Parts: sequence; C-alpha cells; structure tokens
Amino acid sequence: QVQLVESGGGLVQAGGSLRLSCAASGRTFSSYAMGWFRQAPGKERESVAAISWSGSSTRYADSVKGRFTISRDNAKNTVYLQMNSLKPEDTAVYYCAATKRTTGQGMGVAYDYWGQGTQVTVSS
Repeated sequence: QVQLVESGGGLVQAGGSLRLSCAASGRTFSSYAMGWFRQAPGKERESVAAISWSGSSTRYADSVKGRFTISRDNAKNTVYLQMNSLKPEDTAVYYCAATKRTTGQGMGVAYDYWGQGTQVTVSS
C-alpha cells in the first residue's frame, strides 16, 4: 500500500508556472506507475499526465501537451508535474495517483491509490 500527499498548488496568473509534487510513502514506490488527474467544478475528473514505473514512458492529455511535464525521482519517492503557460481553464483540484496495474510498457491501467488533492487556480 502507498500513501500520497500532494503539494505545490496555489494561485497564479495566466501564463505563469507551478510545480506540483506528490510524495509517496513506502519502500516500493519505484514499482508503481503514477498519474496526475484534475477535477474542475462541475466537471468529471480527467487524466492530465502519466508516467511509467521506470520513468521511461510518459503520456499527456492533448490539452496540456507542450505545457506540462511529468517526472519522477524514485530515490525521493516523489512524482512532479511542472505546469507552464497556465491558462484559466487549468483551474482545478489536482490529484496524484498510483497503481501496480500496468501495461507492458509500465503505464498505469487503473489507479488504486489517490492523494487528497491540491488546488490550482489560474486567474485571467
């Protein structure tokens, strides 16, 4: 089992940047595929970015490609989401998630563990 704690959210102007962090407990972090999701008010939760357990593969939602970067540091049990060129439509609660249920490439299929979320608000 793994526990996840997000940090780094806040209020930023459009065009600005934020870096979210997700710290994981446990000694087997490197065996989990990780993902970042977000949920805006009145909308369903959506996948933003994902990274394989090794860090060698990543995937992004079309809406954030070229602006967001997911990365992980297995030595620090932490996954990051660097968000640049932020837009008001990026405003949401951002969650990180972990799973051992992966594809052959190590990408998450369905996520079993979730953090509490961190609020990101982008003003226009």
